[in-house]
Amino acid sequence: MIIKNAVLCDGNGERTGDVEITDGIITKIAQNLDGDRLIDAKGAYLLPGIIDLNVSLADGQLNASKLQKLSNEAIKGGVTTVVLNPDSEPAINNEIVLEFVLERNLEGAEIKSAVCATIEDKTLSNIAILLKKGAVAPSLDSFVDANLIRRIFEYMKMYEGTVFCSANDRALNGNGVMFEGSVSASLGLPGISVLGEIIHVTKMIEIARYFNVQVLFKGLFTRRAIEMITSAKKEGLKVFSEIPIHHLCLDDNACDNFNTKAKIFPPLSDEKGKLSLQESLKNGEIDILSSLHSPHSKVNKEVAFYDAAYGTEAIQELLPLYYTKLVKTGFISLSELSKMVSLRPAQIIKKNAGLIEVGQSADLILFDTHSSTSVENDQSLYTGEVLSGKIVSVFVHGFVK
Repeated sequence: MIIKNAVLCDGNGERTGDVEITDGIITKIAQNLDGDRLIDAKGAYLLPGIIDLNVSLADGQLNASKLQKLSNEAIKGGVTTVVLNPDSEPAINNEIVLEFVLERNLEGAEIKSAVCATIEDKTLSNIAILLKKGAVAPSLDSFVDANLIRRIFEYMKMYEGTVFCSANDRALNGNGVMFEGSVSASLGLPGISVLGEIIHVTKMIEIARYFNVQVLFKGLFTRRAIEMITSAKKEGLKVFSEIPIHHLCLDDNACDNFNTKAKIFPPLSDEKGKLSLQESLKNGEIDILSSLHSPHSKVNKEVAFYDAAYGTEAIQELLPLYYTKLVKTGFISLSELSKMVSLRPAQIIKKNAGLIEVGQSADLILFDTHSSTSVENDQSLYTGEVLSGKIVSVFVHGFVK
């Protein structure tokens, strides 16, 4: 198969050329290639597939039908690889559950998974076996017992892998349900303090320093946390930040009128916080972007704000959303976007993808920036919006999906 007349764009920039794909691998990039099966891109961008590292199953329930649904929805947004959060029901914390996830013969995006580093925050899961069985990383909450954290990092030092870390503090969060600020006060809702994230990022950076283990901080929402991670990287530490798209383009005013679609965790910060995150983005301080896709049925969302489940849907319109909110607005270039949603996530999970180069997996997207995409999902924060750009085709391991 040969893709012709595309503008190739990845983390290394833009150029022109035809791309030959054989057995799911990019085998040649040159001008005026010819062959039996040709796909005319008609001037559209050819991008590496998105790798989303922060995705949850619908209602947190792990079963075959929800895995297949997620796989299909991901393709619609240009996501070719999904990495599941493991805190589902049942939790992905043992070999049997992990194999159930990884051995699905899915029709859409490839689904990989992190695994719970601990079982019910009390004992260590069998990290070594789970990594050998195909888990991409152990995932932990920073508030678990310090001795468990130490043991997790000792394992990961041996396996030279990445620890996925959610930095928050249950005690400081208390019964908070949204960002602690003027909007929460006006709605009479308890707030979530930024202190939890800041304190726990500080702690985990020092643990990463001590053990010299790579850490991805998932779902951050404070500029201060990003500043600390950026400073630590300059010292040579292997620590990285992941920010959900919503926190760069929305603030806690989205929660007004008790809009439960905007009840997400980490919470949307105030306008000042959003603008400061945008500055971090422009300054190149944010490493990875994610969808924070965590869908819930209406029975769990169309209730009182305090009782509603955390989560929103975003994966079906993800690439047009990234392009509209971040590239067209001038915050970053399309090449920089590709680096943040494809190349760096691929490096984190050690996947041979993320660039358009010979030898790379043919996980690719044809994206027409001159067309548009309407958001019709009524559970999305962007319902009714018309986004710039439209996905023409998605390839997973060289197959058109």
